Amino acid sequence: MPRHVAIVTDSTAYLSPAVLAKRRITSVPLTVVVDGRAYEEGVGISAAALAEALRRHRPVTTSRPGPETFADTYRRVAEAGADAIVSLHLSAEFSGTCDAAVLGAREAPVPVRVVDTGMVAMALGFSALAAAEAAEAGGGPDDVVAAATERAARTSALFYVDTLDYLRRGGRIGTAQALLGSALAVKPLLELADGRIQPLEKVRTASRAIARLEELTVERAAAIDGPVEVAVHHLAAAERADQLAAHLRARLPRLVELHVSEVGAVIGAHTGPGLLGTIVCPG
Repeated sequence: MPRHVAIVTDSTAYLSPAVLAKRRITSVPLTVVVDGRAYEEGVGISAAALAEALRRHRPVTTSRPGPETFADTYRRVAEAGADAIVSLHLSAEFSGTCDAAVLGAREAPVPVRVVDTGMVAMALGFSALAAAEAAEAGGGPDDVVAAATERAARTSALFYVDTLDYLRRGGRIGTAQALLGSALAVKPLLELADGRIQPLEKVRTASRAIARLEELTVERAAAIDGPVEVAVHHLAAAERADQLAAHLRARLPRLVELHVSEVGAVIGAHTGPGLLGTIVCPG
């Protein structure tokens, strides 16, 4: 059946170029600025270089794509044959990307549905893949949006950070909460809920926090009726990520696929080196 609804997302979904091409998803890059120099996410600056810049306390900021970038993207997608577009993006609590997409959609030659998924990283990526599957099956815009939002609603996003300081600097958590965590030497476990970063548990050591992250991931996977898919994200913590992934493969009997990847510059700039996260959703 011909596909008439095109899927657009942004670079914080962290879908590989191969997956984007295979599922015919268009990704719009966000921007990271290091020492005053701007880079498109995924181009020109590696995760390792970003982690080093953060460790050295060099100025790192991020910015959304402009409305004109979205307008150009929608025009190109329409020219390639789309009758309608569903544009799925990271939580509006983190970025003005959705707002820019809405402005860009006003110039589009075909109808565009802009969706704030309330998610980020592979939690957004899984939502985009669900949308692509619905579109490939011949679904209309309503079907595609429903598939994406249902997947997002059933997805858990949990993560550990070595320090809350980077989230504080970026305004993602309050200063008082960050200072309290530092004063008590707490290793925080956090959750993405209702589009916001929320505290989940406080653990005294990194090793115990990571062990608890594993347990929580297993619990969230067990709560899903049917097959599950998991992503493990990290920044400058490949050994931790590989070890966690190995444990999860051994403990999740209904696991259909497990993705391990380093986050890009935009998310890394707000979490800092040492990030370890898990995304759990229906397979």
